Parts: sequence; structure tokens; C-alpha cells
Amino acid sequence: MSQASPQFVDFIVDRLSGIDGITTNRFFGGTGLSAHATQFAMVMGGSLYFVVDKDTRPRYEKLGSTCFAYDTKARRVQVRKYFEVPIEIIEDHEALAVLAREAVLAAQGLKTKKPAGKRA
Repeated sequence: MSQASPQFVDFIVDRLSGIDGITTNRFFGGTGLSAHATQFAMVMGGSLYFVVDKDTRPRYEKLGSTCFAYDTKARRVQVRKYFEVPIEIIEDHEALAVLAREAVLAAQGLKTKKPAGKRA
């Protein structure tokens, strides 16, 4: 998988200017996007992926999106936490903002869930 170009990352960050507190960081050959220390997206190659949860994943599936995946020597790994944002959404500033806000909330929700069988 090719790395995200700095220009594409800048373009995406600019498109997400309505999301408060966005920062970027290197992330497994790509760039992670966080809002107030919660990673909600990543740019890998020429694709933008948002965090999804059980409630938001169906919307991406209806749009024909696929989850982030990569190959190891043994198999293809699907990361169902991240789904690709279609180019039509990236080009639609309002639709992108809606999905980005949902991704931030989904990421925050996943961050606060405790693993099964563990007690605080």
C-alpha cells in the first residue's frame, strides 16, 4: 500500500475544517486523524477511512464502501473498524462533515467500551 501524500492529507484536513481540534500523526504507513486526542480517521494511500461502529457501518455498506484491509504473508486482514469514505462524500462538504462527526462519536464510544469480562 502506498503512503498518503502530504498534499492529499492537507486536502482532507482542509475539507474537515469544521471539525474542532483536528491533529494528524503518522499511522502504520499512513496518517491518522484525531479530534481532541481521539483517532477517528486515517488516510492510507489515496483513500480516507472513518471509524465506524455497529450503528454507522450499515450506511457505509449501503454506499458500497469496504473496510480497510491489508495482506500479510498468511492471509488478508480486514479492519472492520475503518471504512472507506467514497469520493462523492469527500467532495460534498456537508455530507463529509456529517460522517466525520459520526466517526468522532463512534471512535469515542469504542474508546470508552471496556473489554468483555473485565471489571473496573
